[in-house]
Amino acid sequence: MPEQHLIALDLDGTLLTDEKTISTKTKATIAKAREQGHIVSISTGRPYRASIQYYQELKLDTAIVNFNGAFVHHPFDKSFGTYHSPLDLKTAKTVIETCEAFNVSNIMVEVIDDFYLRHFDEVFLETFLAGQSPVDYGNLLHILQDDPTCVLIHPQDHHVKQLRELLVDAHAEVIDQRVWGAPWNIIEVVKAGMNKAIGLKKVADFYNIPKERIIAFGDEDNDFEMIEFAGQGVAMANGIKELRTLANAVTLSNEEDGIAVYLEEALHLR
Repeated sequence: MPEQHLIALDLDGTLLTDEKTISTKTKATIAKAREQGHIVSISTGRPYRASIQYYQELKLDTAIVNFNGAFVHHPFDKSFGTYHSPLDLKTAKTVIETCEAFNVSNIMVEVIDDFYLRHFDEVFLETFLAGQSPVDYGNLLHILQDDPTCVLIHPQDHHVKQLRELLVDAHAEVIDQRVWGAPWNIIEVVKAGMNKAIGLKKVADFYNIPKERIIAFGDEDNDFEMIEFAGQGVAMANGIKELRTLANAVTLSNEEDGIAVYLEEALHLR
């Protein structure tokens, strides 16, 4: 039997095609890797509710990293534990107050698998949440009662840079922020120090997999830490230039079965 590896998969732009599906070849290759004893785990910025369909499609039974490491759990094994590292509620409300002063287009607050909106917006819901409805919407300063996993801000385009700088100046020690790409320019705010490497280390420790036997795939700036942490950090050809420079290897794009091609070679799956 080959040495057991942990394979960490980002979703959007990596495992998923541009149509948000898993290709037949990639699915078959992942199944083959699992048959040979390798462990496959999803590591994504998405919440669990937005990744469970792919977890089930791959028939996984492993721990999963959500919200870029801010929520890590094992759906089937309670002995793994549940790791939730939310923003402090007071800090979150200060961030929301700052955003309100900028008259942002919308704010979404996630508390694990529940979410709340500043403004009910059907286009926003359909685009980001496949039409799911919020628990509540309106004045988030009044509605929010729990420490949120993350805050997503949709600013007006001309305010993105100024708002980001203000958030850094006011909260640099307690929050981290990332920007989603155009056309939305969403600012994502999480607790400082949260990243996929934090979550992946918990998964690797649980399965006793050393760093040199971790293969991680990603394409965006929220994959930096995970790609750097893994023994084999692999960037997709469609990934951002900075990640491709950082990675140990670059595979084909998400539209060209890049994960399957790399795993076949690295794990001798042919």
